[in-house]
Amino acid sequence: MISAQQALEIVNQNCKSNSSSVTVNLRDALGFVLFSDIKSPINMPPFRQSAMDGYALNMNAKGKYKIIGEIKAGDPYNPELKSGEAVRIYTGAAVPDSANTVVIQERVKTHGDELELNDIASLGDNIRPLGEQVTQNQVALKKGTNLTAAGIGFLTTLGITTVSVYKKPSIAIICTGSELVKAGNPLSHGRIYESNTIMLETALNSLGFICSKSYDVKDNYNDTYNVLDLAINSYDLVLITGGISVGDYDFVGKALNNLGVNQLFYKVNQKPGKPLFYGQKGGTTVFALPGNPAAALSCCYIYVQTALQLLSGNESYKPTFIKKKSTSEFLKKGDRAQFLKAIIVDDSVSILEGQSSAMLQTFALANALVFLPEDNSVIKVGDFLDVMQLPI
Repeated sequence: MISAQQALEIVNQNCKSNSSSVTVNLRDALGFVLFSDIKSPINMPPFRQSAMDGYALNMNAKGKYKIIGEIKAGDPYNPELKSGEAVRIYTGAAVPDSANTVVIQERVKTHGDELELNDIASLGDNIRPLGEQVTQNQVALKKGTNLTAAGIGFLTTLGITTVSVYKKPSIAIICTGSELVKAGNPLSHGRIYESNTIMLETALNSLGFICSKSYDVKDNYNDTYNVLDLAINSYDLVLITGGISVGDYDFVGKALNNLGVNQLFYKVNQKPGKPLFYGQKGGTTVFALPGNPAAALSCCYIYVQTALQLLSGNESYKPTFIKKKSTSEFLKKGDRAQFLKAIIVDDSVSILEGQSSAMLQTFALANALVFLPEDNSVIKVGDFLDVMQLPI
């Protein structure tokens, strides 16, 4: 049995992007990773731009100027200013080629079309130079950049409308268990409603991924084998929930072995999620998650998210843990690492009651997971803890 840190490292070492690209509209590119460098088609800004409301001057030694016009943002006006002449100018407007400084309006006195400086002005003040952000044909964003709202906004300012990005993996979810019933149907004695599929689908959506297909499988070897065979040969990543333990009716492990899936690890010294399987066959990544909902969701956020990011070209991705001060006490039983459901409030974190791997009610209230390593058994109020914030 390996540690959680070792399990993550194995995922990092073995998940590589498939080098397939797709062109997407920039409006739909959030969360995608650039497949190639983006060179700017223009200078940004494409003209010398005023950074403030004020006056653009052709400076002279006297400090007195004649105002000969006005330039608003978007105006094409480009007057030839003689020494001692000025124009009223507004933030974002094009600075005349003949102006050599912009003085903010609070530092001048005006009388009609006459202007006098209250303060010393310097060449280039309050002027954003041509190409200050990026020059034409310069790399604006590098290959491997994860596209955020800011990145999409930046590329739009350059006039770019489509981008080549790494293709995101296709995903199948397979839920096993003869006791499971779909919500909306009558619930007979001994049966429970199946929640893992919709839970994992929505978790994937919150991480920027889409489940392509979901399957339900009863606890039957032949059915399990056939559905796994179909999914592994059809999708880039297969998520299985349940059936991975060693009970008489747990057939997932046997089916994966007989299908020739290369086991990279099975069982992690953690709670929840000890019976976690990770393997590969050809170009398909396979995770078999525990059937208990909270365990399955924890493993999804930690390990599956890491694999999906790496497969999508985000080669530097690692789960982000930040330090937060505990407002709770907690005593861990046993020697397994734990991922504890918690709530972040400002710079503090509170560990919630009800940490059972079978219970989702606590998870429904949580906005974070606290990682408690194998060699740490006690959390005291005021301790700084490693915390992963969950997607909303």
